[in-house]
Amino acid sequence: MASRADNIASNLSLANFSKATELKQRIWFTIGALIIFRFLSFVPLPGVNPLILEDLYDQTRGGILDLFNTFSGGSLERMSIIALGIMPYITASIVVQLAAALHPTLAAIKKEGESGRKKLNQYTRYGAVFLTAIQGWFLASGLESYAAQSGLEAVVDPGYMFRIVAVISLVGGTMFLLWLGEQITSRGIGNGVSLIIMAGIVAQFPTFTANLFEGGRSGSISPAIIIGFVVMVVALILLICYVERAQRRLLIQYPKRASQHGMMQADRSHLPLKLNTSGVIPPIFASSLLLLPLTISQFAGNSVDTESMSGQVIVTLNQYLQHGQPLYMSLYAAGIIFFCFFYTAVVFNPEETADNLKRNGGFIPGIRPGKNTASYLDYVLTRITVVGAIYLTVVCVVPEYMIAQTGIPLFLGGTSLLIVVNVTVDTITQIQSHLLAHQYGDLIKKAKLKGRIR
Repeated sequence: MASRADNIASNLSLANFSKATELKQRIWFTIGALIIFRFLSFVPLPGVNPLILEDLYDQTRGGILDLFNTFSGGSLERMSIIALGIMPYITASIVVQLAAALHPTLAAIKKEGESGRKKLNQYTRYGAVFLTAIQGWFLASGLESYAAQSGLEAVVDPGYMFRIVAVISLVGGTMFLLWLGEQITSRGIGNGVSLIIMAGIVAQFPTFTANLFEGGRSGSISPAIIIGFVVMVVALILLICYVERAQRRLLIQYPKRASQHGMMQADRSHLPLKLNTSGVIPPIFASSLLLLPLTISQFAGNSVDTESMSGQVIVTLNQYLQHGQPLYMSLYAAGIIFFCFFYTAVVFNPEETADNLKRNGGFIPGIRPGKNTASYLDYVLTRITVVGAIYLTVVCVVPEYMIAQTGIPLFLGGTSLLIVVNVTVDTITQIQSHLLAHQYGDLIKKAKLKGRIR
């Protein structure tokens, strides 16, 4: 049986891809959905002059909005109807998950199973609508205030009607992206929300790569910095691929059972614990939490009097929370570490795992079943989570600090690379799983045919 499984796994190639009709349909559906996402990023908000937007955005380039613009695939730069992207939904999901871990009522809903999960998802959607409306209002107000300061009339007819229309359009765009991501998850390949974020980042690759080499040609960026940047990117990709596949495998022993030959034989298996159990969730969550107040403060800072106390506070906040500043990097690193432990605790419950092992007769050698097993699993998981948190912090924070100091384009930091590499690996894994299922389906059909012939 093991050799047959190895042969099936080795035969997963492009030759078998042509026979997997369902897989091809899923891939084409995913590609089509991502194309729709890219088309929407070029649809401007009603009442906005797209010819003025580029000059207007250049005045704020280099700030926190660059990261927001990268995650939205350039939609913020063009002020499209999906300018806020999927980030409000991610922020809302953070709030709901934190509330479910702290509030008894939501914790009870979470334990209801599938029905509880649907209720929490509905609360998350309500929160996404609320956050999108708030961010959209400040975004529209910021566009109007920029025109008064810079003389660039980006809004054709400013006023409350424009703000209301902009909020409705942005809420509709974000909720459509959420629906599109759910369709990709159910009818396509991979996690739809992650694929949309990755598509937005990848869409910026050609532009920023051209700007990087143009800077080298013009002399604004030295060739040594460009070479070092390329080496850093390659090293980060290799490190991410290596660590994301790293596991701590715990030996699980089962009681001896009688085999076919009458001999007593003990079954063994392994419980794999990934070094980075939380994946790309911590940097995305930390970024979204920082982007929410910073977006509001940056746009609100253009509509207040800088001589007033509140105006000075907002200006100072924007200065200290720019990329490369110690305060921003410290908050970002603290957010990554916190969400590493929080999300790991959400997706892996040591007590539940220990109960399942005890129910099935399994145990870890040298550890008593039950509470001792749960304590041991929690101990091991905490130790590897510490290593995973340090890895994520180094990968996400250090490259972005170096990029901010050297002036290299911001988009290709550790966070962007981590998201792209992780989502790509997960997508390839799901494609291989579909191919493997197709291979097993063919074997079952052939076995049935042979049985009928005999």
